[in-house]
Amino acid sequence: MEEQACRLPLIGEKAPSFVAETTQGTVRFPDDYKGKWVVFFSHPADFTPVCTTEFMTFASMADQFKKLNTELLGLSIDSTFSHIAWLRTIKEKIDYKGMKNVEVMFPVISDLTMEVSKRFGMLQPSASTTQAVRAVFIIDPKAVIRAILYYPLSNGRNMDEVKRLLIAMQHSDEHKIATPANWQPGDDVIIPPPGSCGSAKERVEKAGSDYRCLDWFLCLKKCPHK
Repeated sequence: MEEQACRLPLIGEKAPSFVAETTQGTVRFPDDYKGKWVVFFSHPADFTPVCTTEFMTFASMADQFKKLNTELLGLSIDSTFSHIAWLRTIKEKIDYKGMKNVEVMFPVISDLTMEVSKRFGMLQPSASTTQAVRAVFIIDPKAVIRAILYYPLSNGRNMDEVKRLLIAMQHSDEHKIATPANWQPGDDVIIPPPGSCGSAKERVEKAGSDYRCLDWFLCLKKCPHK
């Protein structure tokens, strides 16, 4: 039973639902986030150096994520009082890479019972028995898990990569395209490969101003504007 409770949800599955206390009041997931993307991430503990730099970076990018119809949601196995004290310390004392007086406005879940952490597979005994590892779940407006990123306790996440991946998935959903390696917004995108020999031949023959083909299975076009 415990093993099942700690199972990592998979890409394409519905994200586990929960009700939790946070620094911004009670959160009911997914009901409170209908129609929005969510970047849900865990951190090992409050008042830890790597987590502090991550929270400052996420908070400084919060408006950028909002413009992408995306809400941030944090979690650690600490109390709300600990969260508040830590976030106040960040705002009042920490100056990092030009970021200072940073106020963390997104909710941070207090998961003392570890119920939410277990539902999302955020506890890995080989890494720590009491701390949630650095997990990131990108969840779409239908509450479906679309991407999962895991980092060790010792190394901070790249928030620009989280944002890049989010934009890539939003483009893929809207325009039915894929994105190549190291894609950045504005770069060329990949047209889905043809499903038959006839359409493959036609795809190559019609390549021109609208798109270009490196071969029948790899054709690119300009990035559509959102």
